[in-house]
Amino acid sequence: MNFPFYIAKRYLFSKNSTNAINIITIIAMIGVMVGALALFVILSGFSGLRTFSYSLLNASDPDIKITASKGKSFLFSPEIKNELEHNSEIKTYSRVLEERIFLKYKDKNQIAYIKGVDANYNHVVPIDSSLTLGTWIDTEFKNTAVIGYGISYKLSLSVFNFGEPLEIYVPKPGKGFLNVNNAFNKVNVQIIGAYTGAEEYQNKYVFTELGVAQKLLKYEPDQVSAIELKLTNLEHIDNVRDQLQKKIGNEYNVETRAQLNALFYKVINTENFVSYLIFTLIIIIALFNVIGAMIMMIIDKKKNLITLFNLGANLNEVKKIFVIQGFLLTLIGMTIGLVLATILVVVQQQFGVFMITQSIPYPVEFKISNLLIVMLTITILGYFASKIASSRISINFIANK
Repeated sequence: MNFPFYIAKRYLFSKNSTNAINIITIIAMIGVMVGALALFVILSGFSGLRTFSYSLLNASDPDIKITASKGKSFLFSPEIKNELEHNSEIKTYSRVLEERIFLKYKDKNQIAYIKGVDANYNHVVPIDSSLTLGTWIDTEFKNTAVIGYGISYKLSLSVFNFGEPLEIYVPKPGKGFLNVNNAFNKVNVQIIGAYTGAEEYQNKYVFTELGVAQKLLKYEPDQVSAIELKLTNLEHIDNVRDQLQKKIGNEYNVETRAQLNALFYKVINTENFVSYLIFTLIIIIALFNVIGAMIMMIIDKKKNLITLFNLGANLNEVKKIFVIQGFLLTLIGMTIGLVLATILVVVQQQFGVFMITQSIPYPVEFKISNLLIVMLTITILGYFASKIASSRISINFIANK
């Protein structure tokens, strides 16, 4: 067995002459354990939150969206249709028309967006899976709509309330002064469903048939504001986006889901990184206890060091003893912390002990990458902490009685 490792192991698991050193060593180990536990739980929480947030985006945004680079709308030309239908990477697509609107129901008003969609929309975006009440739009029934739960709450508008329709207004295009009584286009719809999702999303849209939105906005039958695509394989999404952009030209913007939500992705990744830095700082503070415990151990074992020197050990071997001892102390604390953290994460995944709401448990996700990040972080910091403590040993320190 390696001589420094053998001595380090004996020092770590044997009692010291001063009981206070034993207590400080245990406290240092607990500090590393708590730091490892906290860092892994936080990273697992952010992984779960990221996955949960991405699932909400998957239920509201398409894989790829095509919009006009200038203006609010464009004509769905035969050339674009041919390109989309003959691209094997595109599973399906949907034409949509989106515009800001004014809603009125009885004595309540609300600003929102109308989103006219064709019959293929729920195959592109799984919006029908987000329905909490009612049904999705059926082309057999005219002038029907599905609203967000937030809009329904604010307008006190219930599903299948056919007593009074929801009034949708949009300003008429034009310049100069308009007669207030004739300044808006208007359409009445009956609500047949309500969807839920992210707070901003469920407060934003009123979904109708594409024809209803085109009628409201006085658009042509082929005039749309966007085309939303569903791909066969998301691994090729960037290549498909680049190819489409090249083929249909710069008159259109072709954006992936990540590009449509670039700010959201950036914020959630930044929060994850900042949280990692904060809890790494906590671990660094905990490792000061390891440094202090090792220095006190060195002072306590001073007589033993003289003996080791007399037996032929050199200064580097003596330093290595305490580097290994501090490193082992850190590894033991880290291992215990990660075992406890893994148990907590698995229990939360299986049983949802901690809840965001009464029906939604706080999302966590066990990932090997998070485990490796914590192990690598604490291992490196623990090694440097042990090196700092062992630097206290010198020939003068040992010789000075």
